[in-house]
Formats: sequence, structure tokens, C-alpha cells
Amino acid sequence: MSGPFDVDVVVVGGGPVGVAALAMLGQVGLTAVGLERDTEMWPTARAVHFDGEAFRALQALGVADALADATLPMSSMHIQNEDGEVLVSVPTGRFGTQAWHDDLTFHQPDVERVLRDVVDDTPGVELRCGVTVTRVANVADGVEVSTVDADGSTTTLRARWVIAADGARSSIRHAIGGTAEKFGHDAQWVVVDGHLVDSEGYEDDMIFLCHHTRPAMWIRRPGTRVRMEFMLLDGDDPEEIVTPAAIERISRGILPQATFTAERQALYTFRGRIAERWRDGNIFLAGDAAHLAPPCFGQGLCAGIRDVANLVWKLDLVKRGAAAPALLDSYETERKPHARFWVEQAVTAAGFLQTTDPGVARQRDAYIRANPLAAAPVSPPLGPGLHEGDRDDRAGRLSVQPLLKDGVRLDDMVGLHFVVAVPSALYTDLDPVLRTQLESSGDVVVLLDPAKIDPILDGAGARAVVIRPDRYILGAADSAQDLGRLIRMIPGVTVPEPQNA
Repeated sequence: MSGPFDVDVVVVGGGPVGVAALAMLGQVGLTAVGLERDTEMWPTARAVHFDGEAFRALQALGVADALADATLPMSSMHIQNEDGEVLVSVPTGRFGTQAWHDDLTFHQPDVERVLRDVVDDTPGVELRCGVTVTRVANVADGVEVSTVDADGSTTTLRARWVIAADGARSSIRHAIGGTAEKFGHDAQWVVVDGHLVDSEGYEDDMIFLCHHTRPAMWIRRPGTRVRMEFMLLDGDDPEEIVTPAAIERISRGILPQATFTAERQALYTFRGRIAERWRDGNIFLAGDAAHLAPPCFGQGLCAGIRDVANLVWKLDLVKRGAAAPALLDSYETERKPHARFWVEQAVTAAGFLQTTDPGVARQRDAYIRANPLAAAPVSPPLGPGLHEGDRDDRAGRLSVQPLLKDGVRLDDMVGLHFVVAVPSALYTDLDPVLRTQLESSGDVVVLLDPAKIDPILDGAGARAVVIRPDRYILGAADSAQDLGRLIRMIPGVTVPEPQNA
């Protein structure tokens, strides 16, 4: 590519994943332009759930209070069969290891508005709406992105990288020749969002209604908002099924016409997909462009936020020359197995939920009673990459975020840096040259205070740990020698390994 770059990164797609990417890029000092085809923000909800990890990632943008105001911590979830029997109940109101509630619901436009405000207030990044991307191409050492505005004017932007967060029908995924692996069976559903006033609805915040006569889901959201989802059955009229009378009927009276006002009724497809290629040169897929899952565990948006949180700090290190470009190879190798796990879990849960045969439903009920933990899968480690998970299962996993006695969350103190959490006695055993290198690095924070590190070390089961900027554990150490090896894995730390005499 001849001539200067217009920006470091072009982000295609102005949904919550794309806008979160813009905000994160600006936070680390990279320049970026976001391109969104629609002129206005989507007015209704699509995603409705965060987990504690996603909330923690967005905490780093300085919007925790605003997001807390826009979300509702979930307090209960259960799976119910046709007879109303609760097959399993999962407590969801826990204040978890990420220093946030483990599960929260929201109204997507409220969250998007918070993220767009961050972009508006962050130098070096901007979101351009009403812009359609017509071509994306790798050229020389960067990418060219051709666009057309609403008035028909055309532009070509030159960037180091492109993040394609342009959704399930991603044109960029198709442009790079990407196909998608299919998981499970697709099924048509209707989703209904709206306000339920002067009616109790269901008591729980989330219910899998495993009714073999019509599978459904219930989700309580902030304020008076609720969501219900219903599987379409043979013989349903797609136009009639979304009328107020039909919604009252198929909800078994939970959403009565007199007290429920719909904001959105839409037909959509439960589907599981993983793009076979997440990268082509300097073009990276993220969010729904890379993976799609049925909404059973609410991990779609969470996975997209994990994608960009994983990628942005690596782009920053490579741009600054602190890491070799090969570091970017770890984006797909780390994120794809993690996303695959949640797609597979959601597809399995959808299969249980979508059963319409009474005999099969009885077998399912018996299985869930006997295997209640299957209703609450535990998030997996990263795939292979910049961590020691291949040799130590304590690595490649999300670290704990301590909540200090004064109410401060640790991430707000350390920022987006590598963290070395180590007791003072073990730290003094390190090579003095290595300690000097660490203490002079602008990319590493060393924590010695027991109040800050003990929860992290207890959570990892280690004497010391090295944590990456995306809060995943690079490695766990039980000796000064182990810790020295881990520190030398941090990009930019140049002290060589000691040679045996």
C-alpha cells in the first residue's frame, strides 16, 4: 500500500460489537473509523443478555455506572416442562468472580447509546452512519475499503486492518470466501418484545418453557419490558402468529392484549454456525460475522465482545512494534474453540427445548433431572495462543477481578495492561535485570499488595500469575523460575532466558 494510512482500523458494522470495538480501539490509542449502513441506530432489542465477563470488558471503557443503570441483574432461571414441573433451577443473582453479577438483562438500544457516547467522546475514532461498504481488499501491507454514502458519493479508505462486525449476513465473510460450519437443525421462531404493565407475568427472570406442544422462552428485562420467544409449528400462519390475539393465545395468557404492548414481533431462525475462516490477511471477522448460536445461554453478544477484547490489545502491540505481527495469528486460534463451545452448548440446549414429541420430551425431562449441571455450563479456556494452557490448565482461563474494601474494582486501578500478581518474597527472588525491565515497562503492572493479589492467586491456585490485557491468564507460576519464564513471554520484555553454566 503506497502512501499513509487514513486510520489504523476500519470497523465495518455499527451494532454493539462494532461500536464496542471502536471504543476499545480509541482507548488504546489506535485510530479507527466505523462504517454503518443504516442511518439511525436500530430502535428495538435484539440481544438482551450480558454475563459478568462481558460487563467487565465494557467496564474498561469507563461506563460501568451507565451500564449498571441500563441493566437488570437476573435473580432466577429455571427449566419447566409441559406439566409445569421445574426440572432444574439455576441461581443467577450471584455477584460473581468478575466483580459484577453473573447474568444481567438489558434493552439493547440503551446499551448501544452508552457505547456510541463513548465513541463520540473518544479522540481518534468515529462512527459514520449511512455508509455502505462495497469492497474490502488486502493490498500490500494494509487494506482498502471502498464505500458509497447515502447521497451516492464514493470513498476509499486505507487502513492497517479491518474488523468485520457486519452481522450474521456478513458481506465481508462472503467476500473473503468464508463458508460456515453448521451445527444442529435450524428452526423458525417468533420473538416478541414489549411492555407488560399491571400483570405479573412469570415470577422468574428467565424460563425455558420446554412445552412439547409449543416450546417457548420467557425473559424479564429492565423496567416493564419482557421478551417471549415461541417456536413456529407446522400449520402456523406467519402473519397471524404475530397478532396481539395470537400472542395472548400462544403465551397461555401471560401476554394479554389488555396489558401487553408489543414493541417488536419478528420471525427469526435458531441456527448454529461457525465461520471456517476468521481472518484473511489483515481482515478479521468478529461477532455474528464469525459465529452464530441459538439464544439459549445468551452468549451471542457476549462472544462478540470477547472477540474484540481479544483482538484490540494485540493490534495495539503490533502497531507499536512491541509484538511481532504473528501475534495476530492467535486471535482465531484462541477465540474459535471458545466460541465453538458456546455454539455447541446452545445448539444442544435448543435441541432439548425444541422437542415436540411427547415421548422424547419425557426422555429429555429424565435426562435433565439426572444431569442438572448441564443447564449451567462453565465457560471454557481459550484455544492455543499466547498462554500456557497447553501445559497448565490454570492458564488460558479468565482471571478473577478483586473488589477491594473501598469498593474499587481492580481493573480500574491497573488499566489495560499485563499484570504480574506476585507476593513480595517471590518477586525479590526474580533476576534483578528482569525486575528492572518490568518496572520500566509501560505495558506491565506489578502487584505485590496481598489485598489485591490474594483473590487472584487463590482463584488460580498459584503462587503467582501473569494476566493479559483481556484479563485472561497467560500463565501460573509456583516458583521464581516459572515466573521468570512467563514474564519473558510478555511481548516487549526483552531480557533473554538465563543460560546454564
